[in-house]
Amino acid sequence: MLISLIVPTLNEASTIAQLATHLAALPGEFEILVADGGSTDETVRLAEAASLRVIAAPRGRGPQMNAAAKLARGDVLLFLHADTRLPASAWQQIVAALQDSHVSGGNFSLQFDGNSQAAQFLTRLYPCLRWGGMCYGDSAMFVRRSTFAALGGYREFPLFEDCDLYRRLKRTGQFVHLAACATTSARRFEGKFVRTFALWSMLQLLYWLGVPPRWLHRLYLPLR
Repeated sequence: MLISLIVPTLNEASTIAQLATHLAALPGEFEILVADGGSTDETVRLAEAASLRVIAAPRGRGPQMNAAAKLARGDVLLFLHADTRLPASAWQQIVAALQDSHVSGGNFSLQFDGNSQAAQFLTRLYPCLRWGGMCYGDSAMFVRRSTFAALGGYREFPLFEDCDLYRRLKRTGQFVHLAACATTSARRFEGKFVRTFALWSMLQLLYWLGVPPRWLHRLYLPLR
């Protein structure tokens, strides 16, 4: 089974080479598509130097991932942030999960890298977020390509496009949470944990209460 691994990027020169090395070592059948939203640093050059296929796309994670999905050849789409690393068993676990025809998609368990208190707190917190209907792209979401197409792909939200897709996927079938851990960076929280976490929590609450993501994006910009 071919899995199309789609990486949305915007000025990820500090991570893209390491990501390419990580993905090259993963067992399984993958094609890798880097959906770039107009990077002004060395992201595109470094990705191409690492023999990654780069697709120019309109800026925004949703539009970027949609653009790459249209060109993907795999039966499964796996969306991966540039600062997230997959477990070595990723391909095997996804294939095994999708043997059940009732499964529409899923994601991995998640841990944040480093030994800081912030990283440890976020790792403990993440599983609780599912209770509020939250699932984020840094947990490496995957979906059958046919299901993704039937849903119309990601909505072109400036943020929470991942939570929105998660909610829609759960209506089409079973969404599985794999036990194997992906590892993601805690870089957004480094040196400013209290402020960043407070703003992030407020955005989650407002989204849960129904505030449109396009309005929330104005508050989100300081986190970028």
